Amino acid sequence: MARKKKKISSRRRQVRDNLSAERLGRLDRLVNSRLPTGILMLLMFMAAATALLSVLPPAEGAYAGQWRPYGDIAAVALLVLFISLGMAVYVHHFRPQILSRPRRAMALAGLFVVLLGITKVGALYHQETYLATGMAVACAIILTVAYDQRFALGMAVFYSVLASLAISGAGKPARMATVTQWLTMMAGAVPCCFALREIRTRMKLIEVATVASVVVFVTAAALGWLERQIGLDLLWNAGKAALITLAVGVVIQSFLPIIEKVFRIATSMTLLDYSDANQPLLRKLAMTAPGTFSHSLLIGSIAESAAEAIGANGLLCRVGAYYHDIGKINKPAYFGENQMGSASRHEQLSPAMSQLVIVGHVKDGIEIAREYGLPAVLRQFIETHHGTTLIEYFYNEALKKQGDKDAPVSEMDFRYPGPKPRTKEAAIVMLADTIESAVRSTTELTPTRIEVIVHNMVMKRLQDGQFDECDLTLRELSQIESSMAKSLAAHYHGRVAYPKSPDKPPEKDKGEPVAVPTVKKAAEDDRDDG
Repeated sequence: MARKKKKISSRRRQVRDNLSAERLGRLDRLVNSRLPTGILMLLMFMAAATALLSVLPPAEGAYAGQWRPYGDIAAVALLVLFISLGMAVYVHHFRPQILSRPRRAMALAGLFVVLLGITKVGALYHQETYLATGMAVACAIILTVAYDQRFALGMAVFYSVLASLAISGAGKPARMATVTQWLTMMAGAVPCCFALREIRTRMKLIEVATVASVVVFVTAAALGWLERQIGLDLLWNAGKAALITLAVGVVIQSFLPIIEKVFRIATSMTLLDYSDANQPLLRKLAMTAPGTFSHSLLIGSIAESAAEAIGANGLLCRVGAYYHDIGKINKPAYFGENQMGSASRHEQLSPAMSQLVIVGHVKDGIEIAREYGLPAVLRQFIETHHGTTLIEYFYNEALKKQGDKDAPVSEMDFRYPGPKPRTKEAAIVMLADTIESAVRSTTELTPTRIEVIVHNMVMKRLQDGQFDECDLTLRELSQIESSMAKSLAAHYHGRVAYPKSPDKPPEKDKGEPVAVPTVKKAAEDDRDDG
């Protein structure tokens, strides 16, 4: 007998269709995400690292370039797999944005491959195992400059393990070489990570490399003594490791601009260069929109103090504030700080048209920044200094002019397009910008009134969700609020009125005084004459 087909209810069929659509959606998002690209790059890095580590250095009769046995290559590939997965997890945990940006992930993987290649070449042809120490120091310095100290230290540990495997067997037992070189490499990498917080002077890298070379010399000498090295051999080997460490610092100093471009960063030295008032863009802003230029300088000072109060990058805040309003160069007369007492041009425009002009300065600023080659780390302040806030003045004007037959005014039409601040520094500049404008428009300022304005504006931005995409805490917001209130109170402090000078009658040629009527007396005389 033919089996009856089971009847499926329409509700169950709908649930199955929804589940199938959801699964297809997940699969589509996975395919279109950055994950496949990241996996492909990880596999390419593992293949390159395995190939480099599978070549034997010349030792005990072997010639340079001899491959390991197939079983050893499989073991090396397994070690590289575990180390690479550890690196990927570490990056995902501490720097997830690297995985979402293929160019940065490629730069990081390329850096490791290049440094491993240099280490391997030194071990192959010169049995120069101490070259690995210099490459570990280079890895630590570059990643500290590009990211931060904690991330650089963790990645330097992973690199040192790979580099130790790359030079194992070069001139000494593999086990001894691995342990000795790993300790020497970490002796150079750790001081660099901790001492290199930022680069504000051109001697900073050389100073850090000098400190690291001293630590490397002492460590290499102690390890050499344990290996029964004595006399000149001990000093020569330790000295080579120290000299290579110092040389790496000098070389990286000369390649610093290239490192900044590859990793799309700006060091403190670069930021100091962009803070110079003789920069073409700042000079153009000062000539075209002097009110905006003066406002930007004040914002920079306020933002820098607030950033330092919470341990953020004060220099980045200051320089970012200098450039945050460069979009006003195109239409300076439409902004209050540049009107110099003249009538506002917005009186002749509708609120909707005024909104387009005001919002347009953000887009214009981004285009100008790209035209002048402004670093991406500074362009973020132009994009986010208004976030998605509401242009309240013109929104209220639109509500006043709305007729009974007109379409309702939408609040979304009078908001900035964003994005919202994604870093603490960008959020601080946003707050400094809005708070300074609010304080400047208030009369009869007192420290207490300034504190009230600052607190209200901070709470307003917080409730509006402008800090949803950055990691500011409520405690940090309180510290920022306190710092900005002090800075603004110092800037808008009360001034003692200058006393009027007493009326002094001029002297005659013979030295006799002549009575001169005062202003009050002259006014009384005029009134009497009237």
